[in-house]
Amino acid sequence: MSDPIPYLRRALRLAARGRYRTSPNPMVGAVVVRGGEEVGVGYHHHVGGSHAEVEALDRAGDRARGATLYVTLEPCNHHGRTPPCAERVVAAGIRRVVACHRDPNPGVVGSGFERLRAAGIEVESGFLLEQAVRLNWRFLVAARERRPAVTLKWAMSLDGRIATAAGESQWISSPAGRRWGLDQRERHDAILAGIGTALADDPRLNRRLGKAREQGVRVILDRRLRLPLRSRLFEVPGEVVVYTESDAVVGREGLEERGATVVTLAAVEPKAVLDDLFRRGVSSLLVEGGGTVAAAFCESGLFDRVAVDCAPLLIGGDGAPGPLRGAGHAALAAAPRLADLSARRRGDDVILSGFREQCLPDLYASVAG
Repeated sequence: MSDPIPYLRRALRLAARGRYRTSPNPMVGAVVVRGGEEVGVGYHHHVGGSHAEVEALDRAGDRARGATLYVTLEPCNHHGRTPPCAERVVAAGIRRVVACHRDPNPGVVGSGFERLRAAGIEVESGFLLEQAVRLNWRFLVAARERRPAVTLKWAMSLDGRIATAAGESQWISSPAGRRWGLDQRERHDAILAGIGTALADDPRLNRRLGKAREQGVRVILDRRLRLPLRSRLFEVPGEVVVYTESDAVVGREGLEERGATVVTLAAVEPKAVLDDLFRRGVSSLLVEGGGTVAAAFCESGLFDRVAVDCAPLLIGGDGAPGPLRGAGHAALAAAPRLADLSARRRGDDVILSGFREQCLPDLYASVAG
């Protein structure tokens, strides 16, 4: 029996090609092997398009009969935008399916494997689990937690300032660092900022690299509806959602005339915002600023990953803000800890990223078996 690892590594590389265009679906790759020869490969190119298994089986044709299908994720067994992949695998005459892990989505959660086994197909899973989970962590968090996966992202100086004491923040990061930040926008369904950032920087919060198929949802937390109607947010086509606690009719009507969706919450706090965004189909959220907003997500525990552009600057100053404001934690033992910390260069900057300590272990447990 062939070693599954090389084929699954190939499938994972294929899956990664869809990194900007598959959400809210996962990235999936598939390889069909018969007699030690690859006879068909495929990956999920974009949401609404053919799934990886279908593309690989179509390319394999009759050679799929009696072959092994190597796939990064459990084949689906439900009707969505496309028919069930499990049925297509059965119809193709596949003899054996080897997958990285099961799908925690409530609409699948083992039913794909069960359908294959019921048809007499041999099923194995649990290979390259860590690599596969890291690839699809946003999808997996959303499926498991029933909320968008959250990345907290900021740029800061080496001494931990996100602006000078006078409020100057453009540009702390290098051109290469800024391009990395723009790439993060392409990988998330929505980008969020607080009203303080909106007033100080007047950002567009838009995607500019052309990698994703359309603009992401742009979100502003604005308790008192202070967002200016001439904000540059409205210069770019695409959905803008403003969360508020205000009943001010004039402010609401003006923003709605500019194309914004204004949502009134009992309290503009992370859980309520995430719950509403998830109902709107948002599976991943990039929180860009500022320090009060980032602190709210951090203190609530409603974040999954932190990504920081650290520039070789020493700003200093007692009044220069840091990335997390609020009360903070009086005891070190209470402070959230990150795991799987990594560092890499982007121009003159160092990009630091890590996951909330229990994020990846929880995901591994949810998809094993």
